[in-house]
Amino acid sequence: MAIKRTKAEKKIAYDKKLCSLLDEYSKVLIAVADNVGSTQLQEIRKGLRGDSIVLMGKNTLIRRCIKVHAEKTGNKDYLELSNLLIGNVGLIFTKGDLKEVREEVAKYKVGAPARVGLVAPVDVVVPPGNTGLDPSQTSFFQVLNIPTKINKGTVEIITPVELIKKGDKVGSSESALLAKLGIRPFSYGLVISNVYDSGSVFSPEVLDLTEEDLMDKFASGVSMVASLSLAISYPTMAAAPHMFLNAYKNVLAVAVETDYSYPHADKIKEYLKDPSKFAVAAPAAAAASGSASAAAPKEEEKKDEPEEESDGEMGFSLFDD
Repeated sequence: MAIKRTKAEKKIAYDKKLCSLLDEYSKVLIAVADNVGSTQLQEIRKGLRGDSIVLMGKNTLIRRCIKVHAEKTGNKDYLELSNLLIGNVGLIFTKGDLKEVREEVAKYKVGAPARVGLVAPVDVVVPPGNTGLDPSQTSFFQVLNIPTKINKGTVEIITPVELIKKGDKVGSSESALLAKLGIRPFSYGLVISNVYDSGSVFSPEVLDLTEEDLMDKFASGVSMVASLSLAISYPTMAAAPHMFLNAYKNVLAVAVETDYSYPHADKIKEYLKDPSKFAVAAPAAAAASGSASAAAPKEEEKKDEPEEESDGEMGFSLFDD
C-alpha cells in the first residue's frame, strides 16, 4: 500500500522538481489552460514527450519556488516569469524549437459544448438546413428569433443566424438549442500567451517572423537612420555613402562653375562645352550593344545550316553531257 504524502511533503517534492527544471532548461512557454481537462492535458504531455515537460501548479507556489531558486543560485533571470503567472496557466519547459513546440501544442484542441455562463471565444452561427427536430420543438427557435419552417414533418432553419457573438456569455436558451442540434461550437486547448528564452520575455507572435520579415524591418530601420542623419548632418554608417556622394556632387558643381578642374571633372566640362557629344555617345553605345547581340544569332544560324554536298562527292554530275 502506497504511503500518502502530507501537503508539506508534496510542496517540498514540487519545489525540487521545479528547481531542477529551472537548472536544466533555458526556454519556457507560458500556456493558458482555461477549460482544458486532465485527459486532454495528458495527451499533450504524451505529444511533447522527449524534449519538453509540462508543469502545472498553483501560481503562488511557483512564484515562491522561483524566488527561492533565484536566491540560492543567484540567477535572477527566471524572476521575469513571476509577473506572467496570472490566471490558470502552466509552464512548458523545452529544449526544442519554440515554434515547433507551439505548433505541436496547438494540435491538441478538443471540441466543447456551449455551457451556460461561458464567455464565447468565437462567434457562433447556426447554419440553415434541416434540424431533424419535430415541430413541437419550435419554441426554442421562436425564443431566439430564428426563422424556421416545417418541412416533411421536421423543423428547418431558413437562413443562417448569428446566435452568440464573441465575448458574450452563453445563455440557457442558446446552450439548450445548440445541444439539441448537436453543435459543439467551441474548441479548447493550451494557448501560448508568452515566451521566455534565456532571460528574455516576448510575445508568441515573434515566433512567426521569417528571415525575410527581419530583413525588411532591418532595411526599414537603416533607411530611417540614414534619413535622420542626413537631415541633421550627423555622420553614421548608414548615411556615410550618401554624404560622400552629396559631397562629390558639390565638388563637381564647384569645378564646373569655376576654373578649378581635376581629371573626373574634365570630361563633364567637355560635354558641357559641346552638347552634341551627348547625342553621339548614346547611339554609339546602343549600336555597339546591338551589333554584339546580332552577331550571336548569326553564328548560331551558321552552325545550324547543314553543309551542302558537292556533285563530285556524290559520284555524278547534274550537267553531264
